[in-house]
Amino acid sequence: MTLSPAAAGPAGEQLPAPTSLDEVKGWFFPADQVLFDWFLTRQQELTEPGDLLEIGAYMGKSAIFLGGYLRDGETFTVCDLFDSPAQDDANSAEMRYSYPTLTRRSFEANYLSFHDALPTVLQGLSSAVPDRVPAASCRFAHIDGSHLYEHVRGDIDSARALLHPHGIVALDDYRSEHCPGVAAAVWEAVATGGLNPVCVTGTKLYGTWGDPAPVREALLDFLAGRDDLWHGTEAVGGGTLVRVKGTKAVVPPAHPVSRHRPAEPPAEQPAGAAPEGPQQQDAQVAVRRRSPLRRFALAVLPPFVSQGFVRLRAALRHQA
Repeated sequence: MTLSPAAAGPAGEQLPAPTSLDEVKGWFFPADQVLFDWFLTRQQELTEPGDLLEIGAYMGKSAIFLGGYLRDGETFTVCDLFDSPAQDDANSAEMRYSYPTLTRRSFEANYLSFHDALPTVLQGLSSAVPDRVPAASCRFAHIDGSHLYEHVRGDIDSARALLHPHGIVALDDYRSEHCPGVAAAVWEAVATGGLNPVCVTGTKLYGTWGDPAPVREALLDFLAGRDDLWHGTEAVGGGTLVRVKGTKAVVPPAHPVSRHRPAEPPAEQPAGAAPEGPQQQDAQVAVRRRSPLRRFALAVLPPFVSQGFVRLRAALRHQA
């Protein structure tokens, strides 16, 4: 595994550069990767305009994935505290407990392992995002920042203002027992804030403030053709909610490719290829000439015994 000079931990130690998206730390599971890909690809096919937004990046796993769907002329904005101090005790305590090794340098090094340029990075509180991102400019927003009710509620309000009418928001940790504040804020947005759920996985709720029917029907058609994703429907709040669960055999979509990916092993030479060099041929002949008894001796006997065995065979062959 190669080391990236730009990647360093809090103490300045050098961290290994990721050779694949799976090596980037984070909680971005295959079922959600499939859904991100489906929503974003559908938007591209429908030529829906808009930028991308992520609040809460951690080490960049989902941001790296999202960056693969950025089109020319679009902006991808990522907001996170990274190394910045939080401005209230509760948020500071959560950062120390949940993200003790989070640094902006690590995020940027990871992202640049897969993409040529960084997104627009806002380091600080997510409350500043509406001042930096134009209203109704985004087509997809991923909210995975604070776990505290007041902050999540503010992030959801920001997403509503920043998404265009048919934009999609993905809300993380909507049901996790360790962050009930997120669940309270998410379901409050559904109950009283006009958010229309489209589907849920074990970790994320996907919704829109536009008409959910067309996207929900298209999603059901897509899921009907997947054997690796279980799905069902549930009546929630007067609408239909699609439940999605990945099986052990779920096939994730293609990932962005790391520039640190190991080189592919050389392919076998096709028939009629140029002959190998003399040294390679001599080595192969020597291997083929080894008798079964010699191969057994070299593999099983202690080195000093096997070496003596080889010398004895050579001497006897010379005398003969």
